[in-house]
Amino acid sequence: MRKLKFILSGGGTGGHIYPAIAIADELKKRHPEAEFLFVGAKDRMEMQKVPKAGYKIKGLWISGFQRKLSLKNALFPFKLISSILKSHKILNQFEPDIVVGTGGFASGPLLKAANQKGIPTLLQEQNSYAGITNKWLASSAKRICVAYENMERYFPKEKISFTGNPVRQDLLEINSKREEAINFFNLDKTKKTVLVLGGSLGARKINQHIEKHIPYFEDENVQVIWQTGKLYFLDYKHYEASPHFKIYEYLDKMALAYAAADIIISRAGAGSVSELCVVGKPVIFIPSPNVAEDHQTKNALAIAQKNAAILIQESKLDEEFTGRFSSLLKSEDQQRELSENIKKIAKPMATKAIVDEIDRLIIEKNNS
Repeated sequence: MRKLKFILSGGGTGGHIYPAIAIADELKKRHPEAEFLFVGAKDRMEMQKVPKAGYKIKGLWISGFQRKLSLKNALFPFKLISSILKSHKILNQFEPDIVVGTGGFASGPLLKAANQKGIPTLLQEQNSYAGITNKWLASSAKRICVAYENMERYFPKEKISFTGNPVRQDLLEINSKREEAINFFNLDKTKKTVLVLGGSLGARKINQHIEKHIPYFEDENVQVIWQTGKLYFLDYKHYEASPHFKIYEYLDKMALAYAAADIIISRAGAGSVSELCVVGKPVIFIPSPNVAEDHQTKNALAIAQKNAAILIQESKLDEEFTGRFSSLLKSEDQQRELSENIKKIAKPMATKAIVDEIDRLIIEKNNS
Protein backbone atom coordinates (compact mmCIF):
# COMPACT_ATOMS: atom_id res chain seq x y z
CA MET A 1 0.00 0.00 0.00
CA ARG A 2 1.23 3.50 -0.86
CA LYS A 3 2.61 5.54 2.06
CA LEU A 4 0.60 8.58 3.12
CA LYS A 5 2.27 11.90 2.31
CA PHE A 6 1.60 15.24 3.99
CA ILE A 7 2.77 18.76 3.21
CA LEU A 8 2.45 21.39 5.93
CA SER A 9 2.96 25.09 5.35
CA GLY A 10 2.90 28.16 7.56
CA GLY A 11 5.48 30.51 8.91
CA GLY A 12 6.98 33.94 9.37
CA THR A 13 6.51 33.73 13.16
CA GLY A 14 6.43 31.01 15.80
CA GLY A 15 2.65 31.49 15.99
CA HIS A 16 2.32 29.84 12.56
CA ILE A 17 5.28 27.45 12.70
CA TYR A 18 4.66 25.64 15.99
CA PRO A 19 1.02 24.72 15.28
CA ALA A 20 2.23 23.11 12.02
CA ILE A 21 4.93 21.16 13.88
CA ALA A 22 2.41 20.05 16.55
CA ILE A 23 0.04 18.78 13.82
CA ALA A 24 2.90 16.97 12.06
CA ASP A 25 3.99 15.31 15.32
CA GLU A 26 0.48 13.98 15.96
CA LEU A 27 0.13 12.79 12.34
CA LYS A 28 3.47 11.00 12.67
CA LYS A 29 2.30 9.28 15.85
CA ARG A 30 -0.81 7.99 14.06
CA HIS A 31 0.84 7.25 10.72
CA PRO A 32 4.47 6.28 11.52
CA GLU A 33 5.19 5.26 7.92
CA ALA A 34 3.99 8.57 6.45
CA GLU A 35 6.29 11.05 4.68
CA PHE A 36 6.33 14.73 5.60
CA LEU A 37 7.48 17.91 3.90
CA PHE A 38 7.20 21.50 5.14
CA VAL A 39 7.11 24.52 2.85
CA GLY A 40 8.00 27.95 4.20
CA ALA A 41 9.36 31.34 3.18
CA LYS A 42 13.07 31.60 2.37
CA ASP A 43 15.10 33.45 5.02
CA ARG A 44 12.38 33.22 7.67
CA MET A 45 12.64 31.44 11.01
CA GLU A 46 10.85 28.29 9.83
CA MET A 47 13.94 27.42 7.75
CA GLN A 48 15.80 26.83 11.06
CA LYS A 49 13.01 25.74 13.42
CA VAL A 50 11.44 23.03 11.24
CA PRO A 51 14.70 21.05 10.60
CA LYS A 52 15.40 21.29 14.37
CA ALA A 53 12.05 19.56 14.91
CA GLY A 54 13.17 16.77 12.57
CA TYR A 55 11.34 17.63 9.33
CA LYS A 56 12.47 18.55 5.81
CA ILE A 57 11.56 21.99 4.50
CA LYS A 58 11.64 23.82 1.16
CA GLY A 59 11.60 27.61 0.89
CA LEU A 60 9.59 29.88 -1.40
CA TRP A 61 10.54 33.41 -2.53
CA ILE A 62 7.59 35.08 -0.82
CA SER A 63 6.97 37.82 1.73
CA GLY A 64 3.95 39.58 3.16
CA PHE A 65 2.05 42.32 1.40
CA GLN A 66 2.75 45.57 3.25
CA ARG A 67 -0.40 47.38 4.42
CA LYS A 68 1.28 50.74 3.82
CA LEU A 69 2.83 51.94 0.55
CA SER A 70 6.17 50.24 0.10
CA LEU A 71 8.69 49.42 -2.62
CA LYS A 72 8.45 45.80 -1.46
CA ASN A 73 4.86 45.74 -2.72
CA ALA A 74 6.09 46.30 -6.28
CA LEU A 75 7.86 42.92 -6.09
CA PHE A 76 4.91 41.13 -4.48
CA PRO A 77 3.10 40.04 -7.70
CA PHE A 78 6.35 38.57 -9.09
CA LYS A 79 7.09 36.77 -5.81
CA LEU A 80 3.55 35.37 -5.72
CA ILE A 81 3.64 34.07 -9.30
CA SER A 82 7.14 32.63 -8.82
CA SER A 83 6.07 30.92 -5.58
CA ILE A 84 2.88 29.45 -7.08
CA LEU A 85 4.93 28.02 -9.98
CA LYS A 86 7.50 26.56 -7.58
CA SER A 87 4.65 25.18 -5.44
CA HIS A 88 3.25 23.32 -8.45
CA LYS A 89 6.69 21.79 -8.99
CA ILE A 90 6.94 20.72 -5.31
CA LEU A 91 3.44 19.19 -5.43
CA ASN A 92 4.22 17.29 -8.65
CA GLN A 93 7.42 15.87 -7.14
CA PHE A 94 6.10 15.01 -3.67
CA GLU A 95 2.50 14.04 -4.56
CA PRO A 96 0.89 14.71 -1.15
CA ASP A 97 -2.43 13.23 -0.08
CA ILE A 98 -3.35 16.30 1.99
CA VAL A 99 -1.90 19.81 2.32
CA VAL A 100 -2.26 21.64 5.66
CA GLY A 101 -1.87 25.41 6.04
CA THR A 102 -1.45 27.13 9.40
CA GLY A 103 -1.50 30.71 8.12
CA GLY A 104 1.09 33.34 7.38
CA PHE A 105 2.09 34.43 3.87
CA ALA A 106 4.28 31.34 3.37
CA SER A 107 1.24 29.07 3.12
CA GLY A 108 -0.64 31.14 0.52
CA PRO A 109 1.07 30.10 -2.75
CA LEU A 110 1.39 26.43 -1.78
CA LEU A 111 -2.25 25.94 -0.79
CA LYS A 112 -3.42 27.97 -3.81
CA ALA A 113 -1.45 25.59 -6.06
CA ALA A 114 -2.82 22.55 -4.18
CA ASN A 115 -6.38 23.82 -4.66
CA GLN A 116 -5.68 24.33 -8.39
CA LYS A 117 -4.52 20.71 -8.61
CA GLY A 118 -7.52 19.34 -6.71
CA ILE A 119 -5.45 18.18 -3.70
CA PRO A 120 -7.55 18.39 -0.48
CA THR A 121 -6.48 21.24 1.80
CA LEU A 122 -7.12 21.97 5.47
CA LEU A 123 -6.65 25.42 7.02
CA GLN A 124 -5.93 26.09 10.67
CA GLU A 125 -6.80 29.61 11.85
CA GLN A 126 -5.39 30.50 15.28
CA ASN A 127 -6.92 33.92 15.86
CA SER A 128 -10.33 35.38 16.61
CA TYR A 129 -10.05 37.33 13.35
CA ALA A 130 -9.06 35.58 10.15
CA GLY A 131 -5.70 36.32 8.54
CA ILE A 132 -5.49 37.59 4.94
CA THR A 133 -3.95 34.35 3.66
CA ASN A 134 -6.59 32.06 5.15
CA LYS A 135 -9.44 34.29 3.93
CA TRP A 136 -7.93 34.12 0.42
CA LEU A 137 -7.75 30.31 0.56
CA ALA A 138 -11.02 29.55 2.37
CA SER A 139 -13.38 29.13 -0.59
CA SER A 140 -11.39 26.16 -1.97
CA ALA A 141 -10.38 24.53 1.33
CA LYS A 142 -12.07 21.28 2.34
CA ARG A 143 -11.94 21.99 6.09
CA ILE A 144 -11.15 25.01 8.30
CA CYS A 145 -10.17 24.35 11.93
CA VAL A 146 -10.70 27.34 14.22
CA ALA A 147 -9.98 28.23 17.85
CA TYR A 148 -12.74 30.81 18.42
CA GLU A 149 -16.50 30.79 18.02
CA ASN A 150 -18.39 32.94 15.45
CA MET A 151 -15.77 32.43 12.72
CA GLU A 152 -18.54 32.12 10.09
CA ARG A 153 -18.02 35.89 9.76
CA TYR A 154 -14.96 34.94 7.70
CA PHE A 155 -15.43 31.36 6.50
CA PRO A 156 -18.19 29.17 5.04
CA LYS A 157 -20.05 27.76 8.07
CA GLU A 158 -20.25 24.20 6.70
CA LYS A 159 -16.43 23.97 6.46
CA ILE A 160 -15.68 25.11 10.02
CA SER A 161 -14.59 22.76 12.79
CA PHE A 162 -14.17 24.27 16.29
CA THR A 163 -11.06 22.43 17.50
CA GLY A 164 -8.98 24.96 19.44
CA ASN A 165 -5.34 25.72 18.69
CA PRO A 166 -2.76 22.94 18.48
CA VAL A 167 -0.20 22.91 21.27
CA ARG A 168 3.00 20.94 21.62
CA GLN A 169 2.14 17.65 23.30
CA ASP A 170 5.17 17.86 25.60
CA LEU A 171 3.36 20.73 27.39
CA LEU A 172 0.71 18.35 28.73
CA GLU A 173 3.17 16.81 31.19
CA ILE A 174 5.21 19.79 32.40
CA ASN A 175 4.68 19.19 36.13
CA SER A 176 6.86 16.08 35.90
CA LYS A 177 9.66 18.15 34.34
CA ARG A 178 10.16 20.61 37.20
CA GLU A 179 13.39 19.09 38.57
CA GLU A 180 14.86 18.71 35.07
CA ALA A 181 13.94 22.35 34.31
CA ILE A 182 15.60 23.71 37.47
CA ASN A 183 18.81 21.89 36.52
CA PHE A 184 18.64 22.84 32.83
CA PHE A 185 18.39 26.58 33.58
CA ASN A 186 20.74 26.32 36.59
CA LEU A 187 18.16 27.87 38.93
CA ASP A 188 17.93 28.09 42.71
CA LYS A 189 14.88 25.99 43.65
CA THR A 190 14.32 27.99 46.84
CA LYS A 191 13.51 31.14 44.82
CA LYS A 192 10.48 32.02 42.70
CA THR A 193 11.08 32.03 38.93
CA VAL A 194 9.51 34.45 36.47
CA LEU A 195 9.40 33.61 32.75
CA VAL A 196 9.24 36.61 30.38
CA LEU A 197 8.05 35.97 26.79
CA GLY A 198 7.67 38.53 24.02
CA GLY A 199 7.23 36.28 21.00
CA SER A 200 9.83 34.87 18.63
CA LEU A 201 11.03 38.26 17.36
CA GLY A 202 10.69 40.01 20.71
CA ALA A 203 8.57 42.76 22.27
CA ARG A 204 10.39 46.07 22.55
CA LYS A 205 8.16 47.62 25.24
CA ILE A 206 8.22 44.50 27.44
CA ASN A 207 12.03 44.29 27.14
CA GLN A 208 12.43 47.97 28.02
CA HIS A 209 10.13 47.54 31.01
CA ILE A 210 12.01 44.50 32.32
CA GLU A 211 15.33 46.34 31.92
CA LYS A 212 13.99 49.31 33.89
CA HIS A 213 12.87 46.93 36.69
CA ILE A 214 16.05 44.85 37.03
CA PRO A 215 16.82 46.33 40.51
CA TYR A 216 13.18 45.67 41.51
CA PHE A 217 13.38 41.97 40.54
CA GLU A 218 16.70 41.67 42.36
CA ASP A 219 15.22 43.29 45.49
CA GLU A 220 12.28 40.86 45.33
CA ASN A 221 14.86 38.03 45.12
CA VAL A 222 13.20 36.37 42.13
CA GLN A 223 15.07 34.78 39.22
CA VAL A 224 14.05 35.68 35.69
CA ILE A 225 14.23 33.58 32.52
CA TRP A 226 14.05 36.36 29.94
CA GLN A 227 13.42 35.59 26.27
CA THR A 228 14.31 38.86 24.57
CA GLY A 229 13.52 37.77 21.00
CA LYS A 230 15.77 37.77 17.97
CA LEU A 231 15.65 41.54 17.38
CA TYR A 232 16.75 42.57 20.89
CA PHE A 233 19.02 39.83 22.25
CA LEU A 234 22.31 41.72 21.84
CA ASP A 235 20.85 44.77 23.64
CA TYR A 236 20.23 42.79 26.82
CA LYS A 237 22.70 39.89 26.77
CA HIS A 238 25.06 41.63 29.21
CA TYR A 239 22.48 41.43 32.03
CA GLU A 240 23.41 37.77 32.41
CA ALA A 241 26.09 39.14 34.75
CA SER A 242 23.28 39.40 37.32
CA PRO A 243 22.80 36.08 39.15
CA HIS A 244 19.03 36.70 39.00
CA PHE A 245 18.80 36.74 35.18
CA LYS A 246 19.03 34.09 32.44
CA ILE A 247 18.91 35.78 29.02
CA TYR A 248 17.88 33.95 25.84
CA GLU A 249 17.31 35.05 22.27
CA TYR A 250 14.84 32.20 21.84
CA LEU A 251 13.79 29.26 23.99
CA ASP A 252 13.88 25.96 22.13
CA LYS A 253 13.04 24.01 25.30
CA MET A 254 9.69 25.68 25.97
CA ALA A 255 8.32 22.78 28.01
CA LEU A 256 11.23 23.16 30.44
CA ALA A 257 10.84 26.95 30.57
CA TYR A 258 7.16 26.57 31.47
CA ALA A 259 7.99 23.84 34.00
CA ALA A 260 10.54 26.09 35.74
CA ALA A 261 8.24 29.12 35.92
CA ASP A 262 6.12 30.14 38.91
CA ILE A 263 4.75 33.24 37.16
CA ILE A 264 4.71 34.00 33.40
CA ILE A 265 4.71 37.44 31.74
CA SER A 266 3.65 37.21 28.09
CA ARG A 267 2.20 38.79 25.01
CA ALA A 268 -1.27 37.50 24.10
CA GLY A 269 -0.96 36.07 20.60
CA ALA A 270 -3.39 33.23 19.94
CA GLY A 271 -0.75 30.49 20.08
CA SER A 272 0.74 31.79 23.33
CA VAL A 273 -2.69 32.07 24.97
CA SER A 274 -3.59 28.48 23.97
CA GLU A 275 -0.29 27.15 25.31
CA LEU A 276 -0.54 29.09 28.56
CA CYS A 277 -4.06 27.76 29.22
CA VAL A 278 -2.70 24.21 28.90
CA VAL A 279 0.36 25.00 31.02
CA GLY A 280 -1.84 26.37 33.80
CA LYS A 281 0.59 28.75 35.53
CA PRO A 282 -0.32 32.27 36.81
CA VAL A 283 0.01 34.66 33.86
CA ILE A 284 0.31 38.42 33.42
CA PHE A 285 -0.69 39.29 29.85
CA ILE A 286 0.73 42.45 28.25
CA PRO A 287 -0.96 42.43 24.82
CA SER A 288 0.66 44.10 21.83
CA PRO A 289 -1.40 47.14 20.76
CA ASN A 290 0.21 47.05 17.28
CA VAL A 291 -1.79 44.18 15.75
CA ALA A 292 -4.83 43.97 13.45
CA GLU A 293 -8.17 44.65 15.19
CA ASP A 294 -6.30 44.78 18.54
CA HIS A 295 -6.85 41.01 18.70
CA GLN A 296 -4.24 40.40 21.42
CA THR A 297 -6.19 42.58 23.87
CA LYS A 298 -9.36 40.65 22.99
CA ASN A 299 -7.54 37.34 23.54
CA ALA A 300 -6.22 38.45 26.95
CA LEU A 301 -9.52 40.02 28.00
CA ALA A 302 -11.39 36.77 27.35
CA ILE A 303 -9.08 35.08 29.89
CA ALA A 304 -8.85 37.94 32.43
CA GLN A 305 -12.65 38.32 32.60
CA LYS A 306 -12.83 34.74 33.93
CA ASN A 307 -10.34 35.60 36.68
CA ALA A 308 -7.86 33.29 34.94
CA ALA A 309 -5.07 35.81 34.23
CA ILE A 310 -3.99 39.41 34.92
CA LEU A 311 -4.21 41.87 32.03
CA ILE A 312 -2.04 44.99 31.99
CA GLN A 313 -2.24 47.30 28.98
CA GLU A 314 1.16 48.28 27.61
CA SER A 315 0.29 51.97 28.09
CA LYS A 316 -0.35 51.36 31.82
CA LEU A 317 2.76 49.31 32.61
CA ASP A 318 4.55 52.06 34.53
CA GLU A 319 1.63 52.77 36.85
CA GLU A 320 0.30 49.22 37.35
CA PHE A 321 3.06 46.64 36.98
CA THR A 322 4.96 46.65 40.29
CA GLY A 323 1.82 46.79 42.43
CA ARG A 324 0.03 43.97 40.63
CA PHE A 325 3.14 41.81 40.26
CA SER A 326 4.12 42.24 43.94
CA SER A 327 0.65 41.29 45.21
CA LEU A 328 0.61 38.20 42.93
CA LEU A 329 4.12 37.20 44.04
CA LYS A 330 3.16 37.45 47.73
CA SER A 331 -0.23 35.68 47.43
CA GLU A 332 -0.10 31.90 47.04
CA ASP A 333 -3.94 31.96 47.03
CA GLN A 334 -4.09 34.26 44.00
CA GLN A 335 -1.46 32.20 42.19
CA ARG A 336 -3.46 29.02 42.83
CA GLU A 337 -6.77 30.64 41.80
CA LEU A 338 -5.40 31.98 38.51
CA SER A 339 -3.76 28.64 37.79
CA GLU A 340 -6.94 26.62 38.42
CA ASN A 341 -9.13 29.00 36.39
CA ILE A 342 -6.88 29.18 33.31
CA LYS A 343 -6.69 25.37 33.16
CA LYS A 344 -10.51 25.26 32.83
CA ILE A 345 -10.29 27.22 29.55
CA ALA A 346 -7.65 24.94 27.99
CA LYS A 347 -8.32 22.72 24.98
CA PRO A 348 -5.51 20.20 25.47
CA MET A 349 -6.90 17.82 22.84
CA ALA A 350 -6.96 20.41 20.03
CA THR A 351 -4.08 18.83 18.09
CA LYS A 352 -5.81 15.44 18.13
CA ALA A 353 -9.10 17.04 17.01
CA ILE A 354 -7.35 18.68 14.02
CA VAL A 355 -5.69 15.39 13.03
CA ASP A 356 -9.10 13.68 13.32
CA GLU A 357 -10.29 16.12 10.63
CA ILE A 358 -7.27 15.32 8.45
CA ASP A 359 -7.99 11.59 8.81
CA ARG A 360 -11.60 12.21 7.72
CA LEU A 361 -10.34 14.03 4.61
CA ILE A 362 -8.14 11.02 3.77
CA ILE A 363 -11.16 8.68 4.07
CA GLU A 364 -13.28 11.05 1.92
CA LYS A 365 -10.53 11.20 -0.70
CA ASN A 366 -10.15 7.40 -0.79
CA ASN A 367 -13.91 6.94 -1.11
CA SER A 368 -14.37 9.50 -3.88
